[in-house]
Amino acid sequence: MRKIILLCALISFSLPHYPAETKVNQSRGLFVTVIQDPQVLSSRKEIAKLIDFSRKMHIQNLYLQVYRANKSWFPSKVADQTPFDACFRNVSEDPLSVLIEEAHSAGIKVHAWLNILSLSNNKNARFLKKYGTEILTKNLKKKNKIEDFKIDNQYFLEPGDLRVRGELLTLVKELLLRYPKLDGVLFDYIRYPDRKPAYGYTKMNIERFKKANGNSVITESSLAWQNWKRAQVTEFLAELAEEARQIRPDIQVSATGCMPFVRAYHEAFQDWPSWLKQRIVDSVIVMTYADNAQKFKKYTREIKKEALQSSDKIGIAVGAYKFLNFPQTFKEELEICEESGNSACVILGYGDLVKSQPLRGILFTNRQVSGLKY
Repeated sequence: MRKIILLCALISFSLPHYPAETKVNQSRGLFVTVIQDPQVLSSRKEIAKLIDFSRKMHIQNLYLQVYRANKSWFPSKVADQTPFDACFRNVSEDPLSVLIEEAHSAGIKVHAWLNILSLSNNKNARFLKKYGTEILTKNLKKKNKIEDFKIDNQYFLEPGDLRVRGELLTLVKELLLRYPKLDGVLFDYIRYPDRKPAYGYTKMNIERFKKANGNSVITESSLAWQNWKRAQVTEFLAELAEEARQIRPDIQVSATGCMPFVRAYHEAFQDWPSWLKQRIVDSVIVMTYADNAQKFKKYTREIKKEALQSSDKIGIAVGAYKFLNFPQTFKEELEICEESGNSACVILGYGDLVKSQPLRGILFTNRQVSGLKY
């Protein structure tokens, strides 16, 4: 018997030992936009409602929109802080500070969500008053009025314009110096427009491209031109991330990425897998807003393929806003997300869940899915 035990031990010792498959501890996040009514930062009551909702739904990370359309919900000299002023009057103190404190008391992290290169449809933006339309990315069609610069019903800033970068770097500095307890910052709309992607033809961007490449003629099919535009997006994101970390070395830096990846890479000029590989950001939240579960599942597989070894740094966005009348599809996509092996499921958004009891019920009942870290 002792010989048998010894033999079994020797066989066990000699067999190769493979590490157990690492299971990612998945978290749950929630996008909170400023365009819902009433605005979350407009009163203590609304702040309390958000925190209570998040606690019940086991939300661990709030992505709170604090900058949109060149308007800020915090004090700023480069953005229009009228929204902040209005909320401050209602709350009688800084509403974002109040929300951060309340969230932390409930064990919830707060990330400042910034719409970086979109001015939405704000043609009276401070940036435009200061610099004019030269800072808006554009194609080669003649522009007779400011509305001619609109793309997908919004105005896009040119990522290759150094003035744009300077202003937005200042904005990030203002935010992080004001709120040292923020857990993270999320850079959204860090891209070119992805509708008919022949953009980037601003005076400064063209001059910089020609100087860097020695090209006197630009064609849309030029690989050098395409690579240049993609580099502008990545370089600008790197500058934003560096600015954030210089002020707060411990800050969690995130960015949003488009899907499918061919769209992100060739139209929005986002190479978001490289952002992770180069450690420019700590995580990417990929906007997988599919109309049906089959397409959503295809996206999650594509994300895993493109992200390679970075699945633990990928959050997947689930568009609840699409399914106010189709809760079963929301349930299917949420379950696919929670079984995907990526680091987070982030729901867009809070206002839509408030409107829909069926969607809230699904989010609540799915809170105990195996593998989620609550």
